[in-house]
Amino acid sequence: MEKDFFQRVYDVAEQIPFGRVTSYGAIAVFLGAARSARMVGWAMNNSSTCGRNIPAHRVVNRKGLLTGKNHFGNTDTMSQLLEAEGITIVDDQIIDFDKLFWDPAMELTR
Repeated sequence: MEKDFFQRVYDVAEQIPFGRVTSYGAIAVFLGAARSARMVGWAMNNSSTCGRNIPAHRVVNRKGLLTGKNHFGNTDTMSQLLEAEGITIVDDQIIDFDKLFWDPAMELTR
């Protein structure tokens, strides 16, 4: 079941548009597993091994903090990837998070 859940997480994450971000919890809610934000985080941490090009850098915590930055090899990689998409980061926090937030529940259909 965990593998299936991870694949569903990746299906959602692949659809996050360039220059936008979402949260672990928003993906969990969309998948009908509202209390599984941490499992979404585990999926993002393992996304480099799934054989797909998952934009894991676009998934952050509910406050716009780059809590997953340590899983990118270099702690600056996540912020560099986001900044390359035009997103401003200050002290590991996305500026204008509310404006950049992409909610899969509003943008996708199940």
